[in-house]
Amino acid sequence: MPNNKQRGEEALNQLDRELKARDRKEKTRPLGVVAASLVVILALVGGIYFFATRDNSDEKVVAEESSAAETTAQDTPDAKPLSGKRAEALPASVQCTYEKDGQDANGAKVPDGKDVSTKGTVKVNFATNKGDIEMELDRAKAPCAVNAISDLADQGYYDDTICHRMTSGVLSVLQCGDPTGTGSGGPGFRFANEYPTDETDEADTKNPVTYPKGSIALANSGVDTNGSQFFVNYADSMLTPEYTYFGDLTDKGQETMDKIAKIGVEGGASDGKPAEEIKIKEASVEA
Repeated sequence: MPNNKQRGEEALNQLDRELKARDRKEKTRPLGVVAASLVVILALVGGIYFFATRDNSDEKVVAEESSAAETTAQDTPDAKPLSGKRAEALPASVQCTYEKDGQDANGAKVPDGKDVSTKGTVKVNFATNKGDIEMELDRAKAPCAVNAISDLADQGYYDDTICHRMTSGVLSVLQCGDPTGTGSGGPGFRFANEYPTDETDEADTKNPVTYPKGSIALANSGVDTNGSQFFVNYADSMLTPEYTYFGDLTDKGQETMDKIAKIGVEGGASDGKPAEEIKIKEASVEA
């Protein structure tokens, strides 16, 4: 399995290959269209690796790529917005596989993945020092993700942890769920992607989509490497459809996120730690 440094190098290699290929293909097209296409590639590659588990050396590379995309965000073509609903409903229950991966577990137990319901929603509240980030998790979209995140919340896994990263621009998110506060921690298990990845044709996985304001998705270090980390889109965010969308903020949760969004990123950057500490004091699941 590639390490963090290798993933960062592969991101740059992928960017270089795609830029060269796009340049050859688009030489006869208007300059404005070419420029917009290049911006999309930058945004996608930055987005794909932004949420990956990585060390500090990789963070700098991704931050620079994301910033380059954000400077001309207004010139990018519209990304197709996710509907938040499956094209075809899942069966009444599914079997979820949670594989142990040896990451930091913070005392977490592997959830029971047998006969997981795909019906209804689960309300989870992350009580933070800035207010309640309340959300409704949708089993119909991503039953295995909802089962895992709500189970971890019940276990107290998220209590007294910080939201370690924030971005603005093409990506407008607050990322939480790592007890180590470094972006490299996890619950000791991983599981597969769900909506929208499992409904996206392979040829379309690199095409941008819009994760709408208020949506909640899982961070990963590659498809099917989901764990405990999640990100809240406090505004519309452009990404490839490779991040499991499993819930949405309630009105109360959005009010809190609007306040947090005004705090911004440390040092006025577009990518980094929140300017003020965002700490989850307690996570709870409503019956």
